[in-house]
Amino acid sequence: MKSIGKNPGRMTLTMLGIIIGVAAVIAMMEIGKGSSIAISKTIASMGANTLVILPGTAASGGISFGAGTSVTLTPQDCEAILRECPTLRDAAPIVRIRGQIVYGNRNWVPITIYGTTINFLNVRDWRKLADGETFTDGDVRNANKVCMVGQTIVRELFGGVSPLGKEIRIQNVSFRVKGVLSRKGANMMGQDQDDIVLAPWTTIKYRVSGSSNQAAASGSSSSSVNSLNQLYPGSGQSLYPAQSATQAADTPLPVRFTNVDQILAAARSPGEVQPALDQITAVLRQRHHIRSGAPDDFNIRNMAEMTAALSSTTVLMTKLLLSVALISLIVGGVGIMNIMLVSVTERTREIGLRMAVGARSRDILRQFLVEAVFLCIAGGIIGILVGCGGSWLVTRLLGWPTETSVAAILTSVLVSACVGIVFGFYPAWKASGLDPIEALRYE
Repeated sequence: MKSIGKNPGRMTLTMLGIIIGVAAVIAMMEIGKGSSIAISKTIASMGANTLVILPGTAASGGISFGAGTSVTLTPQDCEAILRECPTLRDAAPIVRIRGQIVYGNRNWVPITIYGTTINFLNVRDWRKLADGETFTDGDVRNANKVCMVGQTIVRELFGGVSPLGKEIRIQNVSFRVKGVLSRKGANMMGQDQDDIVLAPWTTIKYRVSGSSNQAAASGSSSSSVNSLNQLYPGSGQSLYPAQSATQAADTPLPVRFTNVDQILAAARSPGEVQPALDQITAVLRQRHHIRSGAPDDFNIRNMAEMTAALSSTTVLMTKLLLSVALISLIVGGVGIMNIMLVSVTERTREIGLRMAVGARSRDILRQFLVEAVFLCIAGGIIGILVGCGGSWLVTRLLGWPTETSVAAILTSVLVSACVGIVFGFYPAWKASGLDPIEALRYE
């Protein structure tokens, strides 16, 4: 320690390479980790963890009508997979329609009009609203005519003015705007995610699309139906006699159910997408009474390939940043080796004197190794502080996302010690191999 303290300027320059290297490793790792988390959140918001469950393919007379044409999915299926699949974060049934929406003298055809539940926002990581509030489960149960709109709808239909409480018409059915979704931007396919209208699926199914498989639609108007009773306005009797209990038992009505166009589910993490897919398949096969070996009457699509591609890009970026930082560490190690070689040359007489009074080669070797390791660890600790401070400044000044990496800090300390041992070994070995007599004669 006295030998190191005799030349504080040299000690500082020796540690400077390690300080820069470790600081670069810490800063790059924290910036890379923060970027990875930010990219993962962006991927999740675009639906990378999403599983789209579609009905199977209907066919008649050997002619297939294409994917999604079979009527096999129900809202109860959605509730079942959410209840019995622990790898799912949430799930929501969806009824799709395509049509024009009207407000005053303006009209617009959104890319997406979905009838769904409030869980849809959680599936798509759309938890925050720009204004207003979401519709509720009570709105879904009662098929209330309320909706939420995206930012594109606000711009195109309302001219940027708040639409809360205003009435829009979807296929001549009035909906009261209850909330405005936050901006989400385009997805990976370039499709505008803000060009969307969300409403309770029961409202879209029963009041708008009119495609319910149930016997009655709650939004139908009697004035739009031609009834034979209108031909006999003065008649107080029914035109046809009521069905008896025996007749009802002999001719039962077919049991029908309400179907949905698709179910959107979100896995808890990208790594649980495949287990979630397997669990959903098992639950739906059991619910649909599909025998072993028989094909599924539904299809499940996921974005695993897209997720893998983007994740590999993130990992590659982090490795690239780490490689650049490690180069700085190597340069710092070379600097330590050069300074230690100079130190051995300057302290040749001291080495000879120590050997003359009984020091062995391993004592000299240990002395110079300890000096090199001490310099590296001291530089590493300072580098950690500089690196953490640098990443904090990057976040404050540039707004880049960063995330503290404990693993990177511990790794930097370990690497600093290893650099001291590796690059300090040759000078120490050279010092331990000096001849005592020649060393004492050295000028």
